[in-house]
Amino acid sequence: MGSIPIWPQQASNFAPGTDALYLFLVVVSLVMTVLIYTAIIVLASKYRRKPGVHPVQIEGSHVLEITWSVLPMFFFFAFFAWGAWIYFKERTPPQHANEIYVVAKQWMWKIQHPEGVREINELHVPLGANVKLIMTSQDVIHSFFIPAFRIKQDVLPGRYTIMWFRATEPGTYHLFCAEYCGTLHSGMIGSIIVQHPAEYQTWLNGGSSNAPLAQTGEKLFAELGCVSCHRADATGRGPILNGVFGKQVALEDGRTVLADENYIRESILDPGAKVVVGYKPVMPTFQGLITEEQLSALVAYVKTLSPSRPGQPAVAPGTSAPRGKNE
Repeated sequence: MGSIPIWPQQASNFAPGTDALYLFLVVVSLVMTVLIYTAIIVLASKYRRKPGVHPVQIEGSHVLEITWSVLPMFFFFAFFAWGAWIYFKERTPPQHANEIYVVAKQWMWKIQHPEGVREINELHVPLGANVKLIMTSQDVIHSFFIPAFRIKQDVLPGRYTIMWFRATEPGTYHLFCAEYCGTLHSGMIGSIIVQHPAEYQTWLNGGSSNAPLAQTGEKLFAELGCVSCHRADATGRGPILNGVFGKQVALEDGRTVLADENYIRESILDPGAKVVVGYKPVMPTFQGLITEEQLSALVAYVKTLSPSRPGQPAVAPGTSAPRGKNE
């Protein structure tokens, strides 16, 4: 399809399926349009007003009623099932995908790789690898749109939205904001640079001297005093964080929620929104005290914390000594 003029190149695992569904919709619409207008023209010509020609009134036909009800319904269900399959596939990131944090603001894309490399309006990704984008907005609603990948996801302030893809063709592709976000919306553009794994690793190794994202979050965790309340030995005033990511958490109000990226984010910015059973709402809010980049680092750090055995302090991956911190 990429060889067709004005048709974007297919450069991701989602592109062929999305294009096939689109073409199916177009073909069915064209066929139905031709049939309807052909019927209109034929009937208008055959039964036009002229002497001795009178249409036959049809009082009822079960065959006709069933045909024009069941046949379109079959196609509508096909549209729905095919679209739902693509939708759920796009919204279900595979495990162990490469996670990259994206912060949108007027009018740029700020990107943080877990290895510590930071980019603005560019995103380097390895060819053939699953990439999971964890995105939020610093101000208004934006939309992360890569035409060649056939993916688009709104980026909202105050929460994380998730998108994933697997690039299938090396090259440089357009990145647009597809949601009007202000006077310079048209200039909020960027590039997706897909490299072979060896080239990507070379770029990654020479891209930045910043500490890995989780390590930055660990340092910030200590500087903000989080370790004094979130202790691995259950003696702190806050819940144990080790191993909580991806698990169900029981709350004081009787609800059970999944500890995902949005749960961790909300617990930092609005601790009283979801209080863990057995604990008091004593944690202060960090709303306005930390940046979106620092928040991403804290979330990345919490996700690395592995469960600790009773009486054993936690050790996050990449640390050389027990820290006694939890999620």
